[in-house]
Amino acid sequence: MAVLDIQQLTKTEGNSTLLPPVDLQIHERQCVAIWCRHEIGKALLHLLAGWAPPSEGRIVLQGHLLSENSKNLMKQVGVLFLDDRSYGRLKVKEYLSFFKRLYGVNTPLDDVIQQVGLRDKEGTRCSRLTFSEKRRLHLARCIIHRPALVLLEDPEHNVDMESRAIIRRTIEYLTDSGTAVLLTTPFLEDAISITGDVYRLNEQGLKKIETSDADDDSLNDVKEKDEPTLDSGHDTDMIQPVRLEKVPAKWGDKIILFDPVEIDFVESVEGVSHLHVKGESFPCALTLSDLEFRLNGYGFYRCHRSYVVNLQRVREVVKWTRSSYSLILDDQKKSSIPLSKSNLSELKKTLGF
Repeated sequence: MAVLDIQQLTKTEGNSTLLPPVDLQIHERQCVAIWCRHEIGKALLHLLAGWAPPSEGRIVLQGHLLSENSKNLMKQVGVLFLDDRSYGRLKVKEYLSFFKRLYGVNTPLDDVIQQVGLRDKEGTRCSRLTFSEKRRLHLARCIIHRPALVLLEDPEHNVDMESRAIIRRTIEYLTDSGTAVLLTTPFLEDAISITGDVYRLNEQGLKKIETSDADDDSLNDVKEKDEPTLDSGHDTDMIQPVRLEKVPAKWGDKIILFDPVEIDFVESVEGVSHLHVKGESFPCALTLSDLEFRLNGYGFYRCHRSYVVNLQRVREVVKWTRSSYSLILDDQKKSSIPLSKSNLSELKKTLGF
């Protein structure tokens, strides 16, 4: 039985559709990320948290209709919204103690505080916490009663690197413990690097995005077959001619030709390649495999099924959890690019670490 079963869930307001029909099931130990605009994600989570009634459709939680028993069922749900607030005068441990009593649970506070990395802040007033620390505090609040389902709105929004790592470890801990997790984010790279179950939600509806690394070996096979090799009869000492290459992308009704060194990374979204240059994204008619082959000689690397990255832009290689890695770039946005676990060893050899 699914922990959460969403059936043709829709939300309209006047003549506007806030949420198109959504069908989705989430089971124990599963983390699902929904890549969507902020407004759509908030509308979905408000419905799932029982904060707003749906226009159509059903929400089934643990086999029971949410509309028929929302008060009792919501005790099994933990919710983290972007605009959550805390009681500024309370200290961290006092704040969590309040919610522990409210839920009537025996969860050891020290364990929860340790889980979110606030052990050295437990005597600090909530008002004096940084934004990132407050996000971790709110995360602790939403898991203190050990819910069956956790709903997270853009959990890594504007948080520091330490908090990102803690949030991802907590998500992994939750799923390992049997909890189902649903999160929304406007950033595809965040969604992909957190979980393999990623969906895109827009005005056209909900669609699964293939993010599995199962084909990494086959991709490597393709690279080996496609890469040109020197025939044994050729002079290996012959000087190679200078290689000139431009990568075309569309900008309105124009075609822009980029030098490879200008490109920070390439991202494939639903089969369309996008060149990321100086904080902007430009669609390209070439496939990701074509671009990988073209850019290979310029220091680009296929770090993930959906990404080719300019290694000259890589500032950090970050291990978030035992199965989650990212490349942090030194571009304007400090972009975080998913790194497949299966590609880590090859990247270490390439970079020499």
